[in-house]
Amino acid sequence: MTAPLLRFERVSKSYPATRGQTTPAALEALDLDVMRGELLTLLGPSGSGKTTTLMLLAGFELPDSGRILLEDRDIAQLPPHKRGIGVVFQSYALFPHMTVADNVAFPLEARGVPKAERAARVQRALEMVRLPGYGDRRPSQLSGGQQQRVALARAMVFEPPIVLLDEPLGALDKALREEMQHEIRALHQRLGLTMLYVTHDQSEALTLSDRIAVLSRGRLRQLSTPRALYEEPADAFVAGFVGENNRIAVGVLEIAHGKARVKLQEGVEVLARLGEAVTPESYAVLTIRPERVAVVDAAGEGMLRARLAEVLFQGDHFRLRLLLPGGAEIVAKRAVGAEPPPEPGTEVGVTWWPDDALVFRDEADTV
Repeated sequence: MTAPLLRFERVSKSYPATRGQTTPAALEALDLDVMRGELLTLLGPSGSGKTTTLMLLAGFELPDSGRILLEDRDIAQLPPHKRGIGVVFQSYALFPHMTVADNVAFPLEARGVPKAERAARVQRALEMVRLPGYGDRRPSQLSGGQQQRVALARAMVFEPPIVLLDEPLGALDKALREEMQHEIRALHQRLGLTMLYVTHDQSEALTLSDRIAVLSRGRLRQLSTPRALYEEPADAFVAGFVGENNRIAVGVLEIAHGKARVKLQEGVEVLARLGEAVTPESYAVLTIRPERVAVVDAAGEGMLRARLAEVLFQGDHFRLRLLLPGGAEIVAKRAVGAEPPPEPGTEVGVTWWPDDALVFRDEADTV
């Protein structure tokens, strides 16, 4: 098996408490491998530990314990300039008084690369990000997307073993952000770069990544491919955070052959896959993706009864908001072009295939 380019071994980091208050660890015993040539994304809500992980790798913070190995060299205590890592920030951090070429050349100059070689490498880097001929311009003369490309060129120009990207598209509008996602993905695939990407945007992570590490409260919850995260979440937190998911409180009646028989309100019993260890006669959470929920005109045997509260047209699909007896809400999606949805206020039946639903322990640390 190929050795990882980057390895975190039991890395922990805490910050001082304020006014005597205790604070949880920003990062708790993180074990994480990044393979050479992959784009791995750190995904999580605010305070999950993803930016702390990046800051520790870049050298802007030092760990309390553990090792950070880059190409088998422990860099955990080295200053940033001795790590040889490229970093791209959300703010671009371009020097406004310098030209594009001078901005890109700055890391080379700092490393003592001769002037003639600097010019050639700057030219190659600008060509990589599709900005040839922009070297004489100032950052203020560029669009937001062009400035982000310059920041990428500067991070890559000295050929670092890994490039870190900290919420790099957060300042862009939606259309430009989506365009830049594809730019970064294409650049990664074309050049074989190793990238560690930080975001809280689930859609961005699913679009860009070879693998995604989901963090919560300083702990790694799951590391997997985008599809596996979406289809096979490890726990209720991941199921709720990665993509949209309905959550329904259930009682567990029986477990057999990897399935749980659970009771919903009205005494309706359904089968669902075991997403995490649950026990009979316990309370749990059933999760089901909106696109896997079927809505029919009348409730049949084994179906949930619901009232269709709202129908929203979303371009390629209708979003149906459903009220269950007892006040709980779930959402379904129906493709445009399929049978039109019923009118709001209609009593309907709700069902799904057992393999599309997952049952997890009901824990407080969920989204």
